[in-house]
Amino acid sequence: MTSPIRVALVDDQQLVRAGFRMVIDSQPDLQVVVEAGDGAQALRMLASHTVDVVLMDVRMPNLDGLSATARLTAAGHASRVIVLTTFDLDEYVLEAIRSGASGFLLKDAPPEEMLAAVRTVHRGDAVIAPSSTRRLLEHLVTVLPEDRGRSPHQEALDGLTDREREVLVLMARGRSNAEIAEELFVAEPTVKTHVGRILAKLAARDRVQAVVTAYETGLVRPGG
Repeated sequence: MTSPIRVALVDDQQLVRAGFRMVIDSQPDLQVVVEAGDGAQALRMLASHTVDVVLMDVRMPNLDGLSATARLTAAGHASRVIVLTTFDLDEYVLEAIRSGASGFLLKDAPPEEMLAAVRTVHRGDAVIAPSSTRRLLEHLVTVLPEDRGRSPHQEALDGLTDREREVLVLMARGRSNAEIAEELFVAEPTVKTHVGRILAKLAARDRVQAVVTAYETGLVRPGG
């Protein structure tokens, strides 16, 4: 039997953590193994626990979720981070994505969307669902200055082949590997190979990081 996906809940509101724990622990393939009330406590606990996915609030005392995410990534921690956001207010959480977060989750998202987010991020090579991740990326990128100059990622983007650029655009549109394969009339393993090369060339941790680069360099336009 496959081991359950190990989840950490990091939020300063105990009721929020209790609600998330109840939903997550109701699933046979998911298990909450760590709870923390702020980023500093989370870092201490994650240092001694094996966790697959971290649900990380942004606004917390002692150490906020953005700083905690950046420190986790810098330390080479294997956990993937989903940032908990209020959507309209947390416009700066794009920085969390740059720092290594793998997705967003709206704090008022329905339970099934939360569960889908945890499973999707854990798979790593899946589509960047839930849809809120793509919507929020588009929303956040629109607040960046229009004249952004040459992105530091532009040189890496220039190194992509035409086919890899096509695949990256479709990734940014939220397509899964299977959907990309169907649209480009190629085999799914071929798409996986392209995705792997894209991540390597862009030095991206996962698909979401690559999609951020696609938006920031102008390869993909919000709402396009």
